[in-house]
Amino acid sequence: MRNGRLAFLLIMLFGISAFADELVSLPSRDGVTQSYLLVLPAAGVAQKAAILFSGGSGAIGLRVEAGQVKSSSNNFLVRSRAEFARHGIAAAVVDAPSDQRLGMSDSFRSGIEHVKDIAAVVHDLKTRFPSLPVFLVGTSRGSISAAYVGRALGADIAGVVLTSSVYLASSNRRRGAQAGLSGFDFAGIKSPVLLVHHRDDGCSVTPYAEAMKLASHFPLVSVAGGKPAVSAPCEALSAHGFLGKESETVAAIANWMLDKPFEKEIE
Repeated sequence: MRNGRLAFLLIMLFGISAFADELVSLPSRDGVTQSYLLVLPAAGVAQKAAILFSGGSGAIGLRVEAGQVKSSSNNFLVRSRAEFARHGIAAAVVDAPSDQRLGMSDSFRSGIEHVKDIAAVVHDLKTRFPSLPVFLVGTSRGSISAAYVGRALGADIAGVVLTSSVYLASSNRRRGAQAGLSGFDFAGIKSPVLLVHHRDDGCSVTPYAEAMKLASHFPLVSVAGGKPAVSAPCEALSAHGFLGKESETVAAIANWMLDKPFEKEIE
């Protein structure tokens, strides 16, 4: 297709509302494509746009099967994408780029190649919606992407939302040392920043206490309650992924983007 874009369009039902899901694949670097799932408000009129970065490896398996867009992820931002659309926000859920099919390491998420990939998405969104500000929203390890890309792209980004952020470094057999956001200069992000965290987040590298340390510099949305966890503490179906509090959490984020009053304490 024109500009190397491969796009597939379908209509899906979320509750009683219909949202248009478009799977887009863009050339971002030499021989590399960056795919994202675009979800538009039911009326087709968006007030803001947001790029959503899932946690874990960031490889969410976007594809079209039998005319329907599929994903292999149950990540908070992936499963809540329609909530953003309900608030009038065009949501772009990014997959790992084509040369990172097995997933993105923290070093890749914080590097220049990732910036180039997401810059292509930002450019595409601003071409589609010339008047819309573009925000970055990351959850868990996706917060690394949102923070580093947000800092690199400067004024091209209207704001950065960091949810269940990986504030501490870690190490595992599969990926070795992972820096997370340890040592990151949050003041280097020149656009507004919103922090969102569950008080009972049980993941060892995403403690609520670390979000509280930054709360004197940036607004913090604190979430409590929800449904009992049905996954490990660092996985999506737990307090770490705002299980049972998705709608309220996204509402607070969306209202912040829309310059409306937003809940800072979600019970």
